[in-house]
Amino acid sequence: MRCLRLASTDRPISRVALDVGRDQGGEPGVWASLTADEARDLARRLLAHAALAQPGPGDDAR
Repeated sequence: MRCLRLASTDRPISRVALDVGRDQGGEPGVWASLTADEARDLARRLLAHAALAQPGPGDDAR
């Protein structure tokens, strides 16, 4: 994950760049470019799904 900032005379551009891994051919360099709001929304969704996937007390950890 990286913060990408492009200086522009009109309007600076800032994105969160997420390395999502190699493509199907095994080549590196597949990235997602997200706005700050998109990155926050993705983080909230990932945390919600992680909470659902995590076993609770008394659950089998299979």
